[in-house]
Amino acid sequence: MADTFTYHLFSPYRICPVGAHVDHQHGLVTGFALDKGVDLWFDITDDGSVDLRSESFEGEVRFNLTEPSLVRQGNWGDYARGAKYALRKRFELHRGIRGMLKGSLPVGGLSSSAAVLIAYVMAFARANDISLTKMEVAKIASEAEREYIGLNNGLLDQACIALGRKNELLMLDCDTNDYRLIPRNPQMPDFRLAIFFSGLTRSLVNSDYNLRVGECKTAAWNMLAYANMPLKSFDKTFLRDIPRELYDATRERMPARFARRAEHFYSEYKRVRQAVTAWETGDLEWFGRLSFESCESSIHNYECGSPELISIYNAMRTTKGIYGGRFSGAGFKGACIALVDPLQEEQIRAQVTEKYLAEFPQYKKTFEVFFCMSEDGARFIE
Repeated sequence: MADTFTYHLFSPYRICPVGAHVDHQHGLVTGFALDKGVDLWFDITDDGSVDLRSESFEGEVRFNLTEPSLVRQGNWGDYARGAKYALRKRFELHRGIRGMLKGSLPVGGLSSSAAVLIAYVMAFARANDISLTKMEVAKIASEAEREYIGLNNGLLDQACIALGRKNELLMLDCDTNDYRLIPRNPQMPDFRLAIFFSGLTRSLVNSDYNLRVGECKTAAWNMLAYANMPLKSFDKTFLRDIPRELYDATRERMPARFARRAEHFYSEYKRVRQAVTAWETGDLEWFGRLSFESCESSIHNYECGSPELISIYNAMRTTKGIYGGRFSGAGFKGACIALVDPLQEEQIRAQVTEKYLAEFPQYKKTFEVFFCMSEDGARFIE
């Protein structure tokens, strides 16, 4: 493959150990880029044409970067068209690409869509001699997913993929976009990142993801209204702007479902700050417990997680060698992730598989377990 094309770009998948479902409310998040992800091999075309094939998806994608963006087509080519849409708002695009896309893990729960979008943004930028910082790449890809694909996401996925570094924890403030890359404490025990695929795949656009975003904003509106404070437009309303004290004073007055969404936000904000301290001090057991607590709140306060994911999570909680973990992605089907002792990988694989398939034997052929490590973010492979 590398001999066939001139350029090779790797865009990693990502996980978020603590800081779930809060990026769209301008919260605090953490994340790692993985050593598994999306490879894009390509050549540059002088006429602006884009011609893409994939080993992961059926059919070919063809369009031209110099022409106005079409509406979504409902296939895997929408992500390339979305990258074009966001870049054309800022730059003139004259040259396109001919390439091949390949993912290294099953789709579902690791932000594969964000990884693909970042790959396209970087490839189109290279083709047109556009220089972008890593944060600019993340923002453009995030805008493409919001405005073209239709997912009301925050910046978590794209920031992890673009900014990540091997053996460093990303902590991102989604209100200011300030971030830190925190080196692993040398005293921290060795660990691996386990990925447990439920056997189900999901599309966030067709899940309850956007509904949850709206519920969080409605919770914020409720609190402002009860306090007789001015309301902002819905798109500019975020839980991050509401003090915890106002939530404590009004939580009993608002509908319970909205109070639970806010409770998740405020408790997760605290957990991220604690997780950073645990990481900095090398306390992997505390860090893992916080990841488990994040998942508990996701289940009971944010109310996401299919029966399959909850089954995997319960299996993880009772398996020796797993420090902590949670649903990955938005928690609608997809996968669970965990921080694990590398000396117990095979025992962990066997025990979680046995527990999960005892409850859901229909996924015997599609349930998979992978062990990964953290890695640098999206980059060209020279």
